[in-house]
Amino acid sequence: MFDLANRFHGTTIVAVRRDGRLAVAGDGQVTLGDTVVKHNARKVRRIYHDTIIVGFAGATADALHLSEKLEQKLERYNGSLTRAAVELARDWRTDKYLRRLEALMVAADKQTLLLLSGNGDVIEPDAGIVAIGSGGVAAQAAATVLVKHTQLSAAQIATEALTTAADLCVYTNSSITMEEF
Repeated sequence: MFDLANRFHGTTIVAVRRDGRLAVAGDGQVTLGDTVVKHNARKVRRIYHDTIIVGFAGATADALHLSEKLEQKLERYNGSLTRAAVELARDWRTDKYLRRLEALMVAADKQTLLLLSGNGDVIEPDAGIVAIGSGGVAAQAAATVLVKHTQLSAAQIATEALTTAADLCVYTNSSITMEEF
């Protein structure tokens, strides 16, 4: 989907919507070059009065800055995630400072699941599954199979998908943080 697996090392985020439930999970590993410097980082969190879940991959400071910018847009647009995401993606792509930020973001509320990128992308996945980061392809593949062939919950699928990514990607571990609706 995205050729960013080689750019963003050190995280995997997966989001799954199933049976009216949403789970967003992230691993806890942070690497600096080829060294693991942290095992239990929190890369998934709630923003905007705990009504939006975001997960991020990429440079931590950049991702946190983008999360703050998204929250500002949510305040401006009365919590409309889609409108705030489109405005953030536009700024991210065109602003001289923001376009240098290297991160990807997953943002979700109870109805909407979006992938945001610095290329101006705001994508709502068809199947209610999206994964980003160095282990994103493995996590998305695992989640897709689990949705098609099991009755597991969104949280169980996200956990299994992230665990699969940790088994395959050296930049992903199995210390999982999850937020759910």
